[in-house]
Amino acid sequence: MNLSRRNFGLGLGALTTLTACGGGATSSSRKAAPAGLPADLRPTPNAGYDSWVSSFRTRAASRGISQSTLSAAFRGTGYLPGCVKRDRNQTEFKRTLEDYLAIAASDERISKGRAAFGRHRATLQTLEGKYGVDAEIICAVWGLESFFGERRGDVPVISATSTLAYDGRRGAFFEKQLIAALKILQNGDITPSRMTGSWAGAMGHTQFIPTSYQAYAVDFTGDGRRDIWSDDPTDALASTAAYLKRSGWTRGVKWGGEVGNGAPSGRIIQPQAGGPRFAVTGNFRAIKRYNNSDAYAIGVGHLADRIGGAGPLRASFPPDANGLIKDERIALQKRLTAKGFDTGGSDGVIGPNSQKAIRAYQASKGLPVTGKPSQELLRQLG
Repeated sequence: MNLSRRNFGLGLGALTTLTACGGGATSSSRKAAPAGLPADLRPTPNAGYDSWVSSFRTRAASRGISQSTLSAAFRGTGYLPGCVKRDRNQTEFKRTLEDYLAIAASDERISKGRAAFGRHRATLQTLEGKYGVDAEIICAVWGLESFFGERRGDVPVISATSTLAYDGRRGAFFEKQLIAALKILQNGDITPSRMTGSWAGAMGHTQFIPTSYQAYAVDFTGDGRRDIWSDDPTDALASTAAYLKRSGWTRGVKWGGEVGNGAPSGRIIQPQAGGPRFAVTGNFRAIKRYNNSDAYAIGVGHLADRIGGAGPLRASFPPDANGLIKDERIALQKRLTAKGFDTGGSDGVIGPNSQKAIRAYQASKGLPVTGKPSQELLRQLG
């Protein structure tokens, strides 16, 4: 899983029945999609997809997938145009580390993380004892991947992976994921109706893609199924610990930390110019095997530290490209919201909601509509 898992996870139902020979779906066979799914993540008739599925069934059978598994897996599935749209519209947008940490280690996520750790302390500490991975690190991965189980995704994995295998920019990759998902079903770990996840097929509490599930998932509860989808997160947390251990995690070694704030000896990195510096160890690299991003690994490590009771980073970040520091961005968001232009929160991250609010304010005042924050805008808002 050296591909960035942010491309597959959240953040962040079923559908049409195939004919017995694996061909198209008829309108009378459609089932209601789960409530809450966007319209573009509900099945849409697509003859090309139906033809692709028919030929795929032959390939899948040659890979050891039984006809009974194929029939059960594709019953109620369909082409999801929203998966293709999301896959093709992904950009190389990069947040600053400051913005990333404002989201990854927000006050809400820290609070929920401490509560979740308290509820699952015995399990997490048992996993630490077995796999050697810090309990807080396991909990932090859970927090970043699904907000501690609150956002596991409800898109049918077979529909998502088959759609992207047919019509995506990475067809071979997603066909591999689809085969893996079918083998998971054939093994009896989950039923087709419960195999749900993100629009790109990442599944469960800690958002495993199907091939990673095959390689690393464990049945820690001993019920005969590696159930990462259950409301009980035990198997998912154990699978994450197993993944990190096999990725080279060293027992008893910190991931790293902020230089001058209790960091261990290690390689020094500074992901954002002018911002905090971090000393990182081999365990930092193990986290990056889960998602190959310095920001992600720092996010996991820092959230884990905060869940464990540590304080915020000590070093400050420099002004952003618009000349604003975090406190000024927060003040801007609060002033806009107070004037009736809701930014959707005041975390200091100028995202789509804040940009929309800025544009609305600028239009109401007859100003050039740019959607960009500035010192002048902050002054105008009083």
